[in-house]
Amino acid sequence: MSKIKIGLVQTHCSADVDSNFEKAISGIRKAASNGAQIVCLQELFSSLYFCDTENYDHFKLAEPIPGTATDRLSKVAQECNTVIVASLFEKRAQGVYHNTAAVIDADGTYLGKYRKMHIPDDPAYYEKFYFTPGDLGYKVFQTKFAKIGVLICWDQWYPEAARITALMGAEVLFFPTAIGWATAQNEATNAEQFNAWQTIQRSHAVANGVHTVSVNRTGFEQNGAMKFWGGSFVCNPFGTVLYQASHDEEESSVVEINTQKSDEYRVHWPFLRDRRIDSYEPITKRFID
Repeated sequence: MSKIKIGLVQTHCSADVDSNFEKAISGIRKAASNGAQIVCLQELFSSLYFCDTENYDHFKLAEPIPGTATDRLSKVAQECNTVIVASLFEKRAQGVYHNTAAVIDADGTYLGKYRKMHIPDDPAYYEKFYFTPGDLGYKVFQTKFAKIGVLICWDQWYPEAARITALMGAEVLFFPTAIGWATAQNEATNAEQFNAWQTIQRSHAVANGVHTVSVNRTGFEQNGAMKFWGGSFVCNPFGTVLYQASHDEEESSVVEINTQKSDEYRVHWPFLRDRRIDSYEPITKRFID
């Protein structure tokens, strides 16, 4: 299938997990009613972005994957005949937690999970306190409608992650995301940061000849020091933005893509053909002194 309708559910979250979950399900159903065949939710969609503080109580939000959340989403996927990409807080074992995306096929089958590989540690993004780095490697999932790759938020800044996932056959790269502006910043800084964020993902599309889909949160959460900038978007295999959500509003949107475009762009811009894989060994070094 070359033409696929992609759903993006961008929401504002509260401290009420059940309310957030119901809002996400409502967004999935709305997107499906408008023809969406694959729906992606934002990073950690069922809770506040709790990583803005180091608080042991937040570990109570985690659960096994597969588990209750994936069971619940599987019913929705089957009901709507829609693939779901869902970012969740995974409890793997006592004291071992991951930031994980589950992929559920359109018939409700749980296809597997991807564990976030790159874990940030910055002011208001204290993810290393909560998450063990992923150990499943990069992943692709053959769904009813397309073979997809999933990366999570901080992963989106790393060309290597997108490249490897594309080389594994991903036709579309999905990025569940939670990123925003510090409220103390000026508008020039805000614009520069958003543009860099979008540009790096558009670059992944160009370099690999695949569509990219990024789904972000929106609004203020918790102490109000961070405003999630929304701006969820889809771009084609040459980096053209096909759709961009607002910075401030909750949205459940549907965008049609054509995965056959990958062949067209890769033929005319043969970056994969001309890769000098024999020269790339230095990339495995931390720094070349």
